[in-house]
Parts: sequence; C-alpha cells; structure tokens
Amino acid sequence: MALRKRWQPLTRETVGSAPDAYGLVEFGDEDGDVVEAVAGFLPDELREELAYGDAAQVRWQRAQSLDHAEKLLAEQ
Repeated sequence: MALRKRWQPLTRETVGSAPDAYGLVEFGDEDGDVVEAVAGFLPDELREELAYGDAAQVRWQRAQSLDHAEKLLAEQ
C-alpha cells in the first residue's frame, strides 16, 4: 500500500527539508507511480537517490527507529 502523502519534487531543496530521522521513503516517476520504496535515514536516502537515481518525486513517513522504518516497509 502506498503512502497517503503528497508527492514532492526530488530536488536539493526537498532533500534539505528532510528531517534528521529514520523513515520509509517512496520514490516516484513523473506520473506519480512508485518506482522504489526504501527504509533508512531520510537525508541519506534522499541524497543518494538525487545523486544516482532517476526518480522525479519523493514522499516519506517518519519512523521512531530504523527497525520501525523497516517494519513500515515490510507492511507495504
């Protein structure tokens, strides 16, 4: 099940606005289709995708810990 949050463009500004927290991240294409979902430290995951990936959009859900983020990912 996809997150029920609005997509944000995957830009440097969006990456800079990410909280220093763990979470579940969904990356999407131009049409808003999820192309990848990952659990991890939000700023790191966003920076890596911005630098090396091809996603156009992003949305995330904060988690209490890496374990919690991984559980959220497994529930998808």
